[in-house]
Amino acid sequence: MASSDASSDDALVLRAPRPSDEPVARAAQSALAPDGFDFGLWPAGEPWLAYLDRLDREQRGVDLPPGRVPMTFLYAEVGGRVVGRTSIRHMLNDTLCVEGGHVGYAVLPGERRRGYATAILRRSIELLRARGVGPVLVTCREDNPGSLAVITRCGGRPDPGWPASRPHGAGRPATLRFWIG
Repeated sequence: MASSDASSDDALVLRAPRPSDEPVARAAQSALAPDGFDFGLWPAGEPWLAYLDRLDREQRGVDLPPGRVPMTFLYAEVGGRVVGRTSIRHMLNDTLCVEGGHVGYAVLPGERRRGYATAILRRSIELLRARGVGPVLVTCREDNPGSLAVITRCGGRPDPGWPASRPHGAGRPATLRFWIG
């Protein structure tokens, strides 16, 4: 890791996407596409300002589509550049209990191994605790050692009663569940 978690925590800011962030979002989406990961939860064809409006409604829990829960979507920024993002679910539903949990986070490939994922998860947990949510559920695929290490650093404990789940079918990596006090 290039920098300590403490300095990453101090430098990292979580903020809402802005109207001027569309090029940043497109670049981040392209950077994560080879990993098969969606940076912005932004469907193709949705106009940027409509997307920002939808994120605002989702945060407030207004006009949620079936199966969705209130959530806060934030960019992680260090020194004025976006390094990642977090999706903070204010509550769980049946699907999120199996895969997704309270927090989903990503760090852009060029920004990895600098402590940002740990800082993003820690800040996300702080925001959930401020909403009165705890303990916090975080899920991770068994083939993601980086995320497993981040969850452990943030105090994650494996759910002892949880059998490894394979929501995408046999032969796919299992999803593991962790609780953070």
